[in-house]
Amino acid sequence: MSDAQDLRLETRGDVQIVTLNRPAARNALTPRTYRELRDAVKSCTARCLVITGADPAFCSGDDVKKIMAAPGGPPADALARAPRLTPAAEALLATDVPVIAAVNGPAVGWGMELALLADLRVASERARFGELFVLRGLVCDVAGLARLAGLVGREKAAELLWTGEVIDAEEALRIGLVSRVVPHADLLGAALALAGRIAANPPLAIARIKQGLRRALDPDWQALGSWVATALSELFRTEDHREGVRAFLEKRAPVYRGR
Repeated sequence: MSDAQDLRLETRGDVQIVTLNRPAARNALTPRTYRELRDAVKSCTARCLVITGADPAFCSGDDVKKIMAAPGGPPADALARAPRLTPAAEALLATDVPVIAAVNGPAVGWGMELALLADLRVASERARFGELFVLRGLVCDVAGLARLAGLVGREKAAELLWTGEVIDAEEALRIGLVSRVVPHADLLGAALALAGRIAANPPLAIARIKQGLRRALDPDWQALGSWVATALSELFRTEDHREGVRAFLEKRAPVYRGR
């Protein structure tokens, strides 16, 4: 992973830090970013992994222009051909390495999914969280469906998913979305201190505990991922999706038609 272009990788003792490094684009995800994130997680041999973003954002979701221009055609076509779990999500869900999200700024769209795919979330006072998919006429990825409710309860999860509301760090702490909020300047230090405590414990026991949590709490991720991909392939083709995107670009209120 030394050739990563969209990520910055650093090892500190037994902890690896992965930093999304497209600050000018608020760390929006391109096909390359997704691939590099997947590869960084799959190749991680550290005892704990910390994922963060280059300021000012944690991750603003997909870079729509680059995703739409990716080889393989529009997302609707690609998802319809091969409905499956997002490969980066699959890597994060499968790893036995504990993952901490150090959320340094807005985590919206797939950026919130990324935070939810981590085992623990430490937030800067500047963090913001939002499942914005409904505002574009889309459904969220698997973490928003299967992890969010486990953290904040089904009713609050439904409210966040159905409204697309963006909440601040204090509200995220209040509802249990994050484990702690710290001053922005202290964020990485706090995340690394927590990672260091975990990494100091027996790695085989840590891995077994993570495997046990998956067995006890997780759904069939592959089946859920296939369902999400199929739903997205249909929703990408709707008039409401196109209206949601147009309204966002034109900075106006959308008018949805249910078609």
